[in-house]
Amino acid sequence: MANASKNMLITGANRGIGLALTQIYLNAGWQVDACCRQPFGAVTLNDLAAKYDSLRIHALDVTDHAAIDALSQLLSDKHYDIILNNAGYYGPKGYGFGHVDMDEWRKALEVNTIAPLKIAEAFYSQLLAAKGTFAAISSKVGSMAENTSGGGYIYRSSKAALNSVVKSLSNDLSPQGIIAVALHPGWVQTEMGGPNALISTEVSAHGLYSVLEGLEAKDSGRFLNYQGEEIPW
Repeated sequence: MANASKNMLITGANRGIGLALTQIYLNAGWQVDACCRQPFGAVTLNDLAAKYDSLRIHALDVTDHAAIDALSQLLSDKHYDIILNNAGYYGPKGYGFGHVDMDEWRKALEVNTIAPLKIAEAFYSQLLAAKGTFAAISSKVGSMAENTSGGGYIYRSSKAALNSVVKSLSNDLSPQGIIAVALHPGWVQTEMGGPNALISTEVSAHGLYSVLEGLEAKDSGRFLNYQGEEIPW
C-alpha cells in the first residue's frame, strides 16, 4: 500500500545503508527528501530521482549548521514522519592508545554526535507536526556494556555520545508524541564496514525499515539493532 502522505528526511543518502533505505522508502510510496554532500556525484541517487517523482535531493554537509537551518526553512511546510540521521564518519582505522588523532576525533563528533542534535532542533516543528520519529544510525561499538576489547576511541565515543543525545531527546520529546531511537544497522558491507562485513546493505536496510515501521510510543529512548533486538547501553 502506498504511503502518499508519508514524508521522510534522510542524511547520507548517496551510498551504502542510506541509499538502500532511500530505495526502500521510495518503493513503499513515501515522499523522500534525501541529503548528501555532493548531489552531482551521486549517480545512483540521481537515477532514482529520474525514476521517482517522490524523491527530492538536497546538498547538505551536516557539519554546516547554517546550511541545516537554511534547509529547514526551505522545507518548513513539510510534516516529517521520520527524520533518519544516517550520515556518519568513522575516522582512521588501525590506530591504538597513544596514537589518537584529535582533529579526526573532533570531526567524528561533529558528524556523528553534534549534527544529529542540530538537525533535531532545526526540524523540530516539522517532526512535531507529524508526531514523527527521530531515528539515528548508531553502532553497538558505542555500547559501554559490550566494550570488552578497548580501542576505537574516536568512533566508539562519538556513537556513545550520540546514544546519550537520543536518550535525552526521548525524554524531552516523547511527551509531545515524538519517538526518538538509536539503531544499530549490523556489520554491513559498505565503504565503512569493509568487504568482510556480515550482511549486505539491503539486508540491513530492510531490517531497519521493519523496526521503524513497528515502533510505538513506548519504544522511544531504546537502542535497537536491525532485527529489533535491544542493545545494552
